Amino acid sequence: MSATSSTTPSTAPVIERRSIDYVPRSERHGKVWHQGPFWFTGNFVILTMLVGFTGPSMGLSVGWAVLAVALGAGFGTFFMAFHANQGPRMGLPQMIQSRAQFGSRGVIVPFAATVFVYIGFIVFDTIIATEGLQLVLPASKWFWYPALVAISIVIAVVGHDLLHFVQRWLTYILIAVFGIVTVLAIFVLPVEAGAPATSAGWDLTAFFVQFSLAAGYNISYAVYVSDYSRYLPEDAPAGKLIGWTYLGAAGSAIWLMSLGAVLGSKIAGADGIPALLTTGNLLFPGFGTVVVVVGSIALVTIMGVNAYGAMLTGISTVDGFKSVRPSIRIRVIGLTVVGLITIAIAVAIPTDYLDSFNSFVIMMLYFLVPWTAVNLVDFYFIRHGRYAITEIFSIDGLYGRWAWRGVVAYLVGFVAMGPFFSTSFFTGPVAAALGGADIAFAVGLVVSGGLYYLLARNLDVEAEERKRRESQLALEGTAD
Repeated sequence: MSATSSTTPSTAPVIERRSIDYVPRSERHGKVWHQGPFWFTGNFVILTMLVGFTGPSMGLSVGWAVLAVALGAGFGTFFMAFHANQGPRMGLPQMIQSRAQFGSRGVIVPFAATVFVYIGFIVFDTIIATEGLQLVLPASKWFWYPALVAISIVIAVVGHDLLHFVQRWLTYILIAVFGIVTVLAIFVLPVEAGAPATSAGWDLTAFFVQFSLAAGYNISYAVYVSDYSRYLPEDAPAGKLIGWTYLGAAGSAIWLMSLGAVLGSKIAGADGIPALLTTGNLLFPGFGTVVVVVGSIALVTIMGVNAYGAMLTGISTVDGFKSVRPSIRIRVIGLTVVGLITIAIAVAIPTDYLDSFNSFVIMMLYFLVPWTAVNLVDFYFIRHGRYAITEIFSIDGLYGRWAWRGVVAYLVGFVAMGPFFSTSFFTGPVAAALGGADIAFAVGLVVSGGLYYLLARNLDVEAEERKRRESQLALEGTAD
């Protein structure tokens, strides 16, 4: 496929034309601080709150649960935020960059895991948003599922700038509405008989499970990040860009997961929508419905973000085997396929989805940790952000079809995590010895990242620098 197209800022259409292709400097726009509200709203959804229910449900007191959430989300966001710097430096969506570490076809494993993440999030978002909107329009899921997926596809078709605009302005509404709910939950909501708060305390396994879920949830956003920073100017300050991304994503995650921990500790058998209804109605009857509807609208917008990312990753996968020409048509086709798969899975998910969701988050952590370790080590410590962009789009180019270093580091890291896995369907021997505590993410980060660094030390970066200059000359008319 071509790495560039002829769009310019003065002629740029309302509907975004680009997909996985390079964004020229002449089309760069936006402000670094916009990454803050974008990722704040992107993470500020009811689904995020559900993560905080886990600690109290396993016997962890609200204080320990909040600490686990803060440490986990803070840890996971650290890796996610550093991907933001890749967007303006390379002008590419997040996952297409992985060809430099894995090859045009070797990247199929992390690509498959990424599509799984995107579609999984859309499925759970669809289910929860439907539950919320049925409070005001009680149509069946056969109406709401296709309708919500269709709306998310329209948002994703319009593309990058609309997604940024909607996420930015929703931030103010969400802060106001959920700020009230948080005050009510902490100071007004009574503790129900039999609620976890009546008997909760310290539990090492529960603490590690809550930590891992919070970390895995935010690490999963690593696959999105450059999609929404790639239009920024190439000289966007790295520190500010990473900082705003971290502040937005970690801030909303810690807030909502902690709110979930409070609600989960005070309400017996807490569930997302009923818990918000009960708490919101403490202000006045009907306010709980307002809270849920606002939260459901935010879910629909993040469905658009997920659909957009799934489309980009899907096109990247196909392009590794057969060159794809960027167009609005191919984007619509990709988004339609994503939507149909989403509806089919959503219909099949059981009504009691919390266990399914927790297992999904843990699996995301397992598959994405080795990828993020390899990708970040390559960008910051091996190639120092200098890539031959046109070669990334060449199936048999500089980076090859199967880049063995990245593939080996990923697979070895994933296998090394196995004994530390702790899920509802499999517990590794080390995790079992630790009472079910899950520290697989730490093993994956160290093994995959460290091994890739060792294997990549002999890369011929001087030859790659020559290709990079040729690439920049072809893309921008200058070698710098």
